[in-house]
Amino acid sequence: MTNASEPSNVVDLSQRLDPRSERVGALLVTVRGLATKRLHALATNMFENIDDALFDLAEKAENNAAQTQFFDGMREVRKKRAIVERTFLGQVARDLADFSAGRTRAPNADGAARPLANIELSLVGENELEESLAITSMIGKNEQRLARALFAVNQRLSVICGGTKMDDASNPVGPAALAAAFRQAMRELLVEVRVKLIIYKLFDRYVLAGIDELYDDINNELAAAGVLPQLRHEISTRRSDAPAPIGPGTTAVAPPQAAASAPVTDVAAAEFMQSLHALFSARRDSASMVMGAATSAPMPTGPLPSAAELLGALTLLQSQIASLPSHATPLVSQADVTRDVAHLKEQLLAQIGQLRGQQTSHVSGVDEDTIDLVGMLFEFILEDHNLPAEMQVLLARLQIPYLKVALLDRRMFAHKSHPARQLLDALADAAKGWSAEADRDGRLFDKVKSIVERLLHDFDDDVVIFTRLASELQEFLDVSRKRAELAEQRVAESTRGREKLEQARRRAASEIVTRIGGAALPPLIYGVLTRAWANYIVLTLLRQGDESPEFRESLRFIDDFIASARPVYDLNGRRDLRSLLPGIERSLRRGLASVAFQEGDTEQLLGQLHAFYRQQLGESTPETESGTLVASVMPLPESIQAIEEPTLEPEPDDETEALMDEAFDERNLAQARELKVGQWLEFTSEDGTTDRAKLSWVSPISGRFLFVNRRGLKVADHSLAGLAQAFANGTARLLDSSLLFDRAMDAIVERLRQPEATPSA
Repeated sequence: MTNASEPSNVVDLSQRLDPRSERVGALLVTVRGLATKRLHALATNMFENIDDALFDLAEKAENNAAQTQFFDGMREVRKKRAIVERTFLGQVARDLADFSAGRTRAPNADGAARPLANIELSLVGENELEESLAITSMIGKNEQRLARALFAVNQRLSVICGGTKMDDASNPVGPAALAAAFRQAMRELLVEVRVKLIIYKLFDRYVLAGIDELYDDINNELAAAGVLPQLRHEISTRRSDAPAPIGPGTTAVAPPQAAASAPVTDVAAAEFMQSLHALFSARRDSASMVMGAATSAPMPTGPLPSAAELLGALTLLQSQIASLPSHATPLVSQADVTRDVAHLKEQLLAQIGQLRGQQTSHVSGVDEDTIDLVGMLFEFILEDHNLPAEMQVLLARLQIPYLKVALLDRRMFAHKSHPARQLLDALADAAKGWSAEADRDGRLFDKVKSIVERLLHDFDDDVVIFTRLASELQEFLDVSRKRAELAEQRVAESTRGREKLEQARRRAASEIVTRIGGAALPPLIYGVLTRAWANYIVLTLLRQGDESPEFRESLRFIDDFIASARPVYDLNGRRDLRSLLPGIERSLRRGLASVAFQEGDTEQLLGQLHAFYRQQLGESTPETESGTLVASVMPLPESIQAIEEPTLEPEPDDETEALMDEAFDERNLAQARELKVGQWLEFTSEDGTTDRAKLSWVSPISGRFLFVNRRGLKVADHSLAGLAQAFANGTARLLDSSLLFDRAMDAIVERLRQPEATPSA
């Protein structure tokens, strides 16, 4: 038995105050004061951080256009900060005044939360959609985070306003109302949607993240004033076996297992699906008007298929697909797969009719939208030039499993983190770099095929399988990537070594020819300089570099060696020559030893030089002609390449040639210059065969682009001009690096907006 004198813990929600009373007026003034003070401080903090955030993003911008957007946004915010802040706080004040006057808003009455299906179709633009998704996402997150405190504020404000039901959406200081007020204020800013979305994130971070203290203040003040002082912060919850519908007209209820793991209640997913529903509805209405009364078909009758019927029919179709072998020849199977993708709706209705024992010709509007949306997704896959034809066919077999996921959980279309979406993106990204040449052992193809087969055989209604398969795929790709990275490193090092060698050879030749000038050197001296000593200079450049003392000494030797070959006419000349010879011999011995001359070969060459210098000094009569001396110069070892005819001809300037070539223009050069390491290209050879390669390395020496396949093996290397030429004539094509699902959704929305387009059947 409970003592009657003890305070009850049960809150009587029927208790209410007269909103016209003086006491209520004082309480409302208190609430308004708390809200104004707290929100003003939070908004001020937010605006102080907007400037810094946009400046940091501008400094890290990926290109000049993005940087300009951020700087323009900074200037606009600085210029209009006061009016935006005033508009925001003014709208909050008006909402509180309306509340004080008894004019409470109906749930979902404001533009931030109302379904996009009720908005004019012309307003459902890409920017509007992104803005709505950002706002609804922050509202949902904060309503969930603040659920307990917000529940108490709702109940206490409900008492103040005479017992009128108050919920999260109609609360004048709730996340929905504050977000709507800020969205209204943001209309004062003329900035790009990218900047707007960043400001919304900062609003979430600095304003909505701090309103828990406002709710605590309101609850404490009202409780202290005697408004539901014993209220417990209990939150009404939705039954797990009755998930909220994701869009208008939804009749399908997810099975208990799916509902428990991923209830379809996400605000952002609902917003996105409702916007698509508006586009699909407008599309169907337009198509009906075009067809006219001449084709007036009878209105569909009979009960709509239930969720269980849809999933059951899809499971039967899935088992039929799973029992068929996956075709390996794309030219044969791709047409069949394309036809199956386009006619899945008819197959599904026929299967439901067989299960019911009576013909079925329609499904609910939302289910039809979902079926069409998944159909368009897989049509996009079959048309996506980023994927090889063989991989298009494999991935297209997943249409039924992904339709089942979409019917179970439509958040897949709005959430990039959805496991089914992440798996499809990962499969497409791995497939992008696939080619028969790079996958000779078939490891990647077999892995993708295995994942497809397992989904077809094993997926029922538990989306956990997508997470498990994504992890397996990632492990496989990690092993392959590590192996490929080692091969890439070897290819890059080999290419770098060859380029350094070639650069050093050109430098050596240039230094020798410049110092020789127009002098007519004896063949013996010329032969030593352009063969043995040229290779010593190359080796010195590679080992010590052109700033080293060794390199400077090697150049000094050239000058001394050339000077030693000049005719001697007097005593002073002979004295100067004799002073040079010991240093020449020491340097030459050291240099020849460095380039792998054997001691015997070195002595023989020095013997020839001694004979030459005796002749120069007039100390003896040469026993042989000078030609014999040249003929008897020892050849270089096979491991040392001779520089027999050095030249000073400059290398052609690829970029200059490109600018002069009429076959392509600056756009092709810009495309080549802007390539990033890691981007994939498709190359087409003269015989029409294609190969896919990733940009692995750009030489800092020559500027050449090195491309490798997914195994890390070299496929091609191009100069800037050569790559621009390939872009111009279509033998090179850049593959899109964005995620498959994102590209598909963008293409689908764009297609639905086009008046002449029709939904996938």
